[in-house]
Amino acid sequence: MTSETTPTLETFIEEWQETAEKNKAAFLHLKTALESKAGTTIEFLPRPGVTYSLRAKHDAQKDKGLFVMVDVIEDDPRWLSVCFYGEMITDPEERGDFVPEGLLGEDAVCFDIDAWDDALIQYVEVRLDEAWNNASK
Repeated sequence: MTSETTPTLETFIEEWQETAEKNKAAFLHLKTALESKAGTTIEFLPRPGVTYSLRAKHDAQKDKGLFVMVDVIEDDPRWLSVCFYGEMITDPEERGDFVPEGLLGEDAVCFDIDAWDDALIQYVEVRLDEAWNNASK
């Protein structure tokens, strides 16, 4: 009987083989964007075979445990689902999917990134900034 060990974030990234879709690059780009935000704590929650999640919380947040969740969906190839609480962001171009009770039991807006797309990644980064600003209040 073998037991699968739970990877650290560093191990997960190191072992992730990039594909033509460049989803690893998109993940690293968003991770770096989150790491650059002052007062942000990032938690890595691996669920091998299902998802690998980055959950970011602003130190000033009292009511919510995060302001964004970046999920790596275990598929072939892997893809990203970036989810925000619905009331913490706007989606003026309606590029996200509204997911009732989709983020820790609360309404969410999620953006699926299944391949590197400059415009979509930039759009999601603006939502990151918006959620971070709202979380800091």
